Amino acid sequence: MIAGMTPEQIWSAHANAASVGFHVLHAIGSLDRLFTYARGEQLSADQRAAFAAEGQPDMGPDVGARPVAEFGAAVERALEQLRNTDEATLLHARGVGRAQLPSTVIGLLFHGAEHTQRHAGQTVTTARLVARPQRDNSTPMQA
Repeated sequence: MIAGMTPEQIWSAHANAASVGFHVLHAIGSLDRLFTYARGEQLSADQRAAFAAEGQPDMGPDVGARPVAEFGAAVERALEQLRNTDEATLLHARGVGRAQLPSTVIGLLFHGAEHTQRHAGQTVTTARLVARPQRDNSTPMQA
């Protein structure tokens, strides 16, 4: 969907909502971060830098195609981790972030899936809003 959008459309903050670019990068990054915590690991410097850059517009020529490929790769990594997660570890405690907020392996895996799904939906909705022609809001919508 976003591969055909212009960089301006991808990074447009429609009606003060987060941009399509943010939603895609955040879906990629949050899935990676939550699954890292599920493995019992802490974030790397690269993961922290990616988190800080999620809202920074990338106006490069492949701004639409690259995130789509990165999203697919992130989902594949997550599916591989799910396939390799031992059921016996699902209730094991895990700490999240610097504060080591309490969670479990299954809680982090589930949250990673639902959080990614939510941002994928927001990506689709926002992309439709910014890609469509603007209409005059002074007249009622026709059924």
